[in-house]
Amino acid sequence: MSDSRSEEEMVALYRARADAGDAGAMFSLGVMYAKGHGVEQSNIEAFRWYRAAAESANTDAMFNIGLMYVEGRGVEQSDVEALRCFRACADVGDGIAMCNVGMMYASGRGVERSAVEAVRWYRSGAETGDTASMSNLSLMYKNGDGVEQSDLESVRWCQAGAEAGNADAMFNLGVI
Repeated sequence: MSDSRSEEEMVALYRARADAGDAGAMFSLGVMYAKGHGVEQSNIEAFRWYRAAAESANTDAMFNIGLMYVEGRGVEQSDVEALRCFRACADVGDGIAMCNVGMMYASGRGVERSAVEAVRWYRSGAETGDTASMSNLSLMYKNGDGVEQSDLESVRWCQAGAEAGNADAMFNLGVI
């Protein structure tokens, strides 16, 4: 696709492809509606297009639906539904979704709070290379929350996140 196309032309192109069953185009329409690019901004339309893409196994759309449930954008806020969406993405190896599942366990949103489960999900996300998971896992080790306290493990995970460019991990490394 050419960058010289207007946003309205892109919407028309995505709509034609979405009508033909293209899940990627459905996802792109969701993004266009969510951001108001080439169309009037509408969280309801964004959710509708994301849901159509997710039904065609588009995990990026499922992840965005999870975010919409967390924030209550275009749908009624529901941590339970957000967790379901994030778990579906985590089940196919999405490290960022694993981190989000960990955060939900850490805070008890949509699920009973469990630091042990949060650590498990953060570790899974960190092992995929997700830097936010590394940073969060580092803090769990630092505080001994859900895992035996270990400054060594805290620094190890924090350093891995910092080396990968995570700003929170860089900050935490300075504090640790």
